[in-house]
Amino acid sequence: MSCLFGRAALRGLLCPPRALVPNLLVRPSSGGPSWNQERTLVAVKPDGVHRRLVGDVIQRFERRGFKLVGMKMLQVPKSVLAEHYHDLQKKPFYPALISYMSSGPVVAMVWEGPNVVCTSRAMIGHTDSAEAAPGTIRGDFSVHISRNVIHASDSVDGAQREIQLWFQSNELVDWADEGHRSSLYPA
Repeated sequence: MSCLFGRAALRGLLCPPRALVPNLLVRPSSGGPSWNQERTLVAVKPDGVHRRLVGDVIQRFERRGFKLVGMKMLQVPKSVLAEHYHDLQKKPFYPALISYMSSGPVVAMVWEGPNVVCTSRAMIGHTDSAEAAPGTIRGDFSVHISRNVIHASDSVDGAQREIQLWFQSNELVDWADEGHRSSLYPA
């Protein structure tokens, strides 16, 4: 039996307190809200693409109020995957992970918004589908720990590294969202 946490408790577990640091990948807006904007990498993995879940993922992030600033479908080169998963290279599942991630197309996206890194981690849920809470992307769609539909950056620093690995700067679009933002977020 798994234990379900309230949103605040879950956010506390997934998002430890951190010092505010400038985010170099987000341009400051003039005259806009004063909260810290972040960007994060979200990738729908081959099993999610194969099962036609890309639209469901996009819909959840849009409904949460985040802004899509980059998206592409690609067959990920093994060199990119090796760099992306460099911290897992000594794990016994590493070869299978690289094989799986290069087995089909991936839809990579960059989402922007206040506290988007932490919030996206809460939205996707636990890595192991057996422990992912209902209502999270993995809780609703994942079938196995090795086929868990989605990746999202786990920290602001990790997001910056991953975005630079997966996207060229000219593939990210800064677009005005002032009408939507002002009614959605407090000043």
